[in-house]
Amino acid sequence: QDNSFEQFIINYCNEKLQQIFIELTLKEEQEEYIREGIEWTHIEYFNNAIICDLIENNQTGILAMLDEECLRPGTVTDDTFLEKLNQVCATHQHFESRMSKCSRFLNDTSLPHSCFRIQHYAGKVMYQVEGFVDKNNDLLYRDLSQAMWKASHSLIKALFPEGNPAKINLKRPPTAGSQFKASVATLMKNLQTKNPNYIRCIKPNDKKAAHIFNDALVCHQIRYLGLLENVRVRRAGYAFRQAYEPCLERYKMLCKQTWPHWRGPARAGVEVLFNELEIPEEEFSFGRSKIFIRNPRTLFKLEDLRKQRLEDLATLIEKIYRGWKCRTRFLLMKTSQIVIASWYRRYA
Repeated sequence: QDNSFEQFIINYCNEKLQQIFIELTLKEEQEEYIREGIEWTHIEYFNNAIICDLIENNQTGILAMLDEECLRPGTVTDDTFLEKLNQVCATHQHFESRMSKCSRFLNDTSLPHSCFRIQHYAGKVMYQVEGFVDKNNDLLYRDLSQAMWKASHSLIKALFPEGNPAKINLKRPPTAGSQFKASVATLMKNLQTKNPNYIRCIKPNDKKAAHIFNDALVCHQIRYLGLLENVRVRRAGYAFRQAYEPCLERYKMLCKQTWPHWRGPARAGVEVLFNELEIPEEEFSFGRSKIFIRNPRTLFKLEDLRKQRLEDLATLIEKIYRGWKCRTRFLLMKTSQIVIASWYRRYA
């Protein structure tokens, strides 16, 4: 019920994770169809980049204004921080405060005067500004760090590396918010270089009990996690896509014209392969560099045919080897019989 600075930065991290989820599963999915020249009807979805910008913008973001309040001279309180938010973010559609000049919230009794509310992608969250400035400062005096670093206990010394006289920095230490923002940026950069798989966990009930499903709670999570948009994009799009070269290399044994070697462009080989297998035209599309398959069952069919064909090829190889081995043995025995017979006739 009471959300402070800690919950604020946790929700900020959740927003960034949701943003990369949107970019990699919805935005990138639809942009790939456009790049590949696939006929596509764009599906609208909510992009939470506007919320991330509200929090992390370097000039007008909440974290930037919080750092500015912590650094400026004069009397600085949580109320002055909220006052600054009300001035800068009053017109933002995802920011709500009773103290702002926006008349929409002046009579909102569910929103106390010392709080502000952000409409996150997963719903509205109210934050109490009390403690925001102190928690963001998170200052540790240099003298204390240096004293801890000089301790004889190795663990205490290792916990305060900034106390090392050789590493003394006269600059003001970074705030907790800026450190967390930098950590989140590093995490996002790392995730964007990977090929992540997402597992969305749905909480069935608030009691954490088995075999109880609260329909309203489940629907709320599905709606605000963006799963409906994701399902719509996936169902309207293609379940599988692969470049022509590896696709032809994997399934070329299914067609006599492409096996064992195809002399020509990979796309032409894939077209010949799919025509030979008589796969319905609505089940696949040819992009500029990739083949797109709509339903998983088509891919499963290809895999089953490939598995059967590999077994047939293995049987063929075994049959030819056994035939060669038996023929070689037969010819050796025939040659030996002739030699034995000729020697026998000589001395008969």
